Amino acid sequence: MRKLLIFALLLLPLLAATSLLADDKDDKVPAADVSSNDHGDPVLKAMLTELKRSQEKLQLGQLQRPYYIDYQVTELQDYAADATLGALRSDQANVGRFVRVVVRIGDYKQDSYFGEGQGTVEVMPMDNNETALRHQLWLATDKAYKAALGGLTEKQAALKNVVVEHEVPDFSEEKPADSVRDVAKLDVDLNKWKEVLRSTSNLFRVDPDLQSSDATLHFRLLNRFFVNTEGTVTRSGRAVYSLSFSGGTQAADGMRLDRSHGYTVTKPEELPTSEQIQKDVQKLIATFAELRKAPVVEDDYHGPVLFSADAATAMFEQLIVRNIVGTRPDLGNPARTSGDFASYYKSRVLPDFFTVVDDPRSKKIDDQSLIGSYDVDDEGVKVEPVTVIEKGVLVNYLLGREPIRDFIHSNGHGRTGLAGPPRPSISNLIFKASNAMSFDDLKKKLIQMCRDQGRPYGYYVETTGVRLAPRLLWRVYVNDGHMELVRGAVFNQLDTRSLRSDILAAGNDQYVYNRSEPVPSTIVAPSLLFDELEIQRANRARETLPQYPAPPITSAK
Repeated sequence: MRKLLIFALLLLPLLAATSLLADDKDDKVPAADVSSNDHGDPVLKAMLTELKRSQEKLQLGQLQRPYYIDYQVTELQDYAADATLGALRSDQANVGRFVRVVVRIGDYKQDSYFGEGQGTVEVMPMDNNETALRHQLWLATDKAYKAALGGLTEKQAALKNVVVEHEVPDFSEEKPADSVRDVAKLDVDLNKWKEVLRSTSNLFRVDPDLQSSDATLHFRLLNRFFVNTEGTVTRSGRAVYSLSFSGGTQAADGMRLDRSHGYTVTKPEELPTSEQIQKDVQKLIATFAELRKAPVVEDDYHGPVLFSADAATAMFEQLIVRNIVGTRPDLGNPARTSGDFASYYKSRVLPDFFTVVDDPRSKKIDDQSLIGSYDVDDEGVKVEPVTVIEKGVLVNYLLGREPIRDFIHSNGHGRTGLAGPPRPSISNLIFKASNAMSFDDLKKKLIQMCRDQGRPYGYYVETTGVRLAPRLLWRVYVNDGHMELVRGAVFNQLDTRSLRSDILAAGNDQYVYNRSEPVPSTIVAPSLLFDELEIQRANRARETLPQYPAPPITSAK
């Protein structure tokens, strides 16, 4: 409340007498940095025209003018639907256009991007009417400038209460980019895919013991326009097509059992055929019967564990992804960044046979599209591949334009999903092992290690779920190599220390995990053999079974 009062007292006398887009003055800021090349695009034309006008004339009384402004316009076309047991349950479509405006006051070393001064988001007209577009940009810029003034006041007050050990600029200076790509189109037959959804969900009728099941699809298109006062002009288009299905049941002892499977691609023709979907659904449904009769893990296990490439990507997502992004800590915090790797710069975080590269420019692996690909990030910075971990040593963080200690420039990883502030994020994160061996050899090595340790079996993790709890976990027996499905297990102390110390070998296979949230990105990883992990029975409450049977579901209408 106090900061709002101070801000109001500062602005009210000036607002009464001063236009935010003042008349031309002798001391106006030169507009030479704003590009004049709109590439014939009416949206870019409106953005650049209004940006130049704002750079020349935006000032409140004698207060500081902005040293930097950017506009990001996002066009959204979104379609989502889900079905259960052959019946459509929801069917929603959204179309819109909005703008995020950032105004920075001060300079690159110290500016107003703090608290309420981190930009504003407003709805934009859908029609390409230059007058209407510019009017909304004007209003949004006005609002963002006032917010920046408040942010600067708030930041200066906060700085009086902290000790800053490492002087790091607030914003990185980067070369302007000019990259105008074709806009994307959501070119699909929605009625066709609704029928696919119905037929997919209808397949779950074959198992009357399933308590829940559904099939969902989410098609999203984003066209993004970005300009700033440094001269950057970009336009990009992205479409993401996701289809998934899932089911849930209970074992006789009340343990919940859930499974899911999905596909995320960049083009509709890359989605699976109806025949492939049916095959995958039937395979997933078959595991429910196996899980219901599978024995529960009763004893604690400390020993070798083999992860499939699928399970490895999920593990890296949880334990690596959030720790390699260079997120600036709170004001006054002396750490380089946040996360478990904050103090591990130039230290080992993986075995020395691992190298990890984040490559936004990579489009495909083994003819499979990578949805994390882009040319320029959401802060207007051109991208190149970044080696994050080299021979097991952390040598880089993924960065946007908010510097951290020892990393003053962006490496093109400032990204936003819709209209929030850009954050450092992965693009296509690719794990490679120099000592890679075939999956069969990894399995043989697992069995031999267990034999040498006098163990009757080791464990193989096929898939994981929430908090890396195994969903499909198999005992691999030493005597003949046969596998037995078990349930009700969790890992104890599977963390970044395990990655650093316990991975013994990696496969020459690779799993491509395309994920649409929080931003489109991809993780590519091989299977892994751990020297030792701890597996124990989950300490979870069992739910009671339904008190009476479900209505018949085996006969479709």
